Amino acid sequence: MRFLFYDRVTRLEKGKRILGVKSISSSEAFFEKHFTNVALVPGTLLIEAMAQLLGWLIAYSHDFQRVAIMSLIGGVRIPSRLKPGITLDIEGTLVTNTERDSLGTATVSLGGDPIAQVERLIFRHFQAPAPEPLLKRFLYYGGIEDLARLESER
Repeated sequence: MRFLFYDRVTRLEKGKRILGVKSISSSEAFFEKHFTNVALVPGTLLIEAMAQLLGWLIAYSHDFQRVAIMSLIGGVRIPSRLKPGITLDIEGTLVTNTERDSLGTATVSLGGDPIAQVERLIFRHFQAPAPEPLLKRFLYYGGIEDLARLESER
């Protein structure tokens, strides 16, 4: 992944849900050449953050034997004037999960209040070339030091 739109995975329930956080500062790379007068967070980045976390949940739920590619979204609600200097909580939930595809839903909250939502995220699954490198990438990108502890914090 070139750009991660989450900072850390904070909770994980195999086949069910994933929680993560994203702190947005005014020094984010996407503010450099855009929004020169007023820094506003693009809503599409919130969609990407939700999709990235759900994609990792799917890979994790299939023991990193599968990778997921988002193929459709629907029921999208994003804020229009979100400014930097905030920390967002992201929650992704799997509604259905088969070997071939998954349906999920996701929400972004600010201070406990939902501010963005995708009601339907559909992912298509593909065989992963090797599970071990994918697991290592997940742990690194998710800021996960102890996967067993993260799984048990339910």
